[in-house]
Amino acid sequence: METMTISEQDIVNSLCLYLASKKDMTPESIQVELLYDDDYGFSAEAYAGARKQILVESNIIEALRFWLDTERHMDPYGSLRLELDEEQGIIAQYNI
Repeated sequence: METMTISEQDIVNSLCLYLASKKDMTPESIQVELLYDDDYGFSAEAYAGARKQILVESNIIEALRFWLDTERHMDPYGSLRLELDEEQGIIAQYNI
């Protein structure tokens, strides 16, 4: 099994693409900040225009699957898990 590391920037990009497709907006009009909390785990704050949306880990995974399918043309149903890396920030490991 091959493992691919998805960078923090690609995670942010996947969320922008995913939300843009859901809200009929351009990805450039959406801002995303990834967050990690020891008690609550991974989440993200997304700003689409004047609206703020909180996304939980399952939403982030769903956005990554959308990105893998539409942008990378890869099987989106491999094993995906988010990790906090001291050097790279929030990353995802995708087992192909």
